[in-house]
Amino acid sequence: MSKSRHTEAQMIGALKQLEAGRKAEDVAREVGVSKHTIYAWKATYGGMDVSQAREAKQLREENTKLRKLVADLSLDKEALQSVIRKKRLKLVASKAAVEQVREEYAFSQRRACGW
Repeated sequence: MSKSRHTEAQMIGALKQLEAGRKAEDVAREVGVSKHTIYAWKATYGGMDVSQAREAKQLREENTKLRKLVADLSLDKEALQSVIRKKRLKLVASKAAVEQVREEYAFSQRRACGW
C-alpha cells in the first residue's frame, strides 16, 4: 500500500462530510484528491472512527509481519524435511531398515522408502 499524504483523521473527516450530504466532487476538491479516491477511502474507512482506523492499520501491519514469518517458517520446514528425506534414503538401503522405519513410524512401504 502506498504512503498517503493524508492522515486517517483527514480521510475520516472527509467521509463525515460526505455522510452529512455533501457531494463527493466538492469534498474531493476541498481535500485535494479525486472523487475516486474518496470512494476508495469510503470502502476502506467507511463507518469508522479515527481510533478504529488506527487500530485497523496496526492490525494490517501486524498481519503482514505474521504472514512473512509463516512464509519463512514454511521454507525452513520444507528444507528440514528435504534433509530428513535424504537421510532416510541412505538408511533404507536394506530391507531390514525399511521394515524398522515402517514399524517405528507406522508408515506405508512407499513412504518408508521415501518415494
